[in-house]
Amino acid sequence: MRTLSRLKLFQASTGQLDAMRADVRARCEDRPGVYRMLAPDGEIVYVGKSKRIRTRLMSYFRCGPDEKGARIIREAERLEWDYTPSEFSALLEELRLIKRWRPRFNVQMKRDARHFAFIKVTRGAAPKLAVVRGAGADDSGFYYGPFRSAQRVEDAVRELNDVLGLRDCALDRRMHFADQPELFQLMPRTPGCIRYEVQKCLGPCVAACTAGEYDERLQLARAFLDGVDDLPIEALRCDMEQAAERLEFERAAALRDKLRRLEGLREQFLHFRFAVESLSFVYTVPGHAGEDRTYVIRRGRIRAEMAAPASAPEQLQLATTARDVFGRVEHAGAQIPTHEIDELLLLTSWFRKYPGELDRVDARWSRGTGALSGILPGADPQQFGQSLHRALSGAVTRRAGRAPLRPHQLRS
Repeated sequence: MRTLSRLKLFQASTGQLDAMRADVRARCEDRPGVYRMLAPDGEIVYVGKSKRIRTRLMSYFRCGPDEKGARIIREAERLEWDYTPSEFSALLEELRLIKRWRPRFNVQMKRDARHFAFIKVTRGAAPKLAVVRGAGADDSGFYYGPFRSAQRVEDAVRELNDVLGLRDCALDRRMHFADQPELFQLMPRTPGCIRYEVQKCLGPCVAACTAGEYDERLQLARAFLDGVDDLPIEALRCDMEQAAERLEFERAAALRDKLRRLEGLREQFLHFRFAVESLSFVYTVPGHAGEDRTYVIRRGRIRAEMAAPASAPEQLQLATTARDVFGRVEHAGAQIPTHEIDELLLLTSWFRKYPGELDRVDARWSRGTGALSGILPGADPQQFGQSLHRALSGAVTRRAGRAPLRPHQLRS
């Protein structure tokens, strides 16, 4: 019965597929664009893009019955598409449509963000550091990242929690701070895990610290993730050296491994922060039939977009916009607002995939902003492109300035 139902469904959809195929053949041009697949009730089930949209759409009708494309097209009753000036513009429009409509096949099959891990500072009482694969749809918080190798990031965050005494228990566990007034407390509280007993957690669940004391440690963690304070690393190094002096070589070796994990995390986010700061310039993209577009990009996010200037007044308008974008004072840390993560990943991926596109950037307006002040080689766009490509590829790293060290303030 189930097989028969599937067969009838397939036969019923064949006519609609033929109609959609004929429509694409008759009307669609082979140029950059985005397309939408709509179900009979009007739901957008999938959004895609291509630099040759007609070729891409026709490929769906050649898919085998078990292929991903066939599964998507069977859900659709009609196809809609819009042309864009370039492949880059199509990428941006696809991202915006996905974020707006949240098509179920895009959500199920999207994998780009899953290659990266982020460190999220949760909200609520006694926030914790959580390693996640991507931003939630309804989350307005800040993230640190992206990082490669989620397992290594989880190991490093565990060490960071241990050094600073931050909790790593379930989000729904109730917190009780020492300065939190209560009417009744009939029995002494017991911690939810052993970390408090072995002095690796401040114990906000058993009123072993005040809210201010916990927040102070959380701010130290955020300063470390921003690349401005190496206190957790210095605390581990101090413990390791003391263990070695006491001839406790096994403990010193264990601390050495913890130290290396934290140093690896720091190097990774400092490298990425430098690459993000370097993604600040004016980028002009040639478009179909002369429809060129100019994008003002700062810290890996598009802040303004306009038709490429072709006259003196239009050049003046671009100059005014660029000065406004790059003249704003912005926090230069590693925090990324949730709504900007996907665009940052898109731009980073684009310039790593097509390094030759860096020859089109104009970095004059961004001179002196963030990390750019150290890599802008005069006004030569080709040399700038080479420097930025090295930054995105991992050949350029830079260490942030260190704040005064206070390892003795932490519990060993």
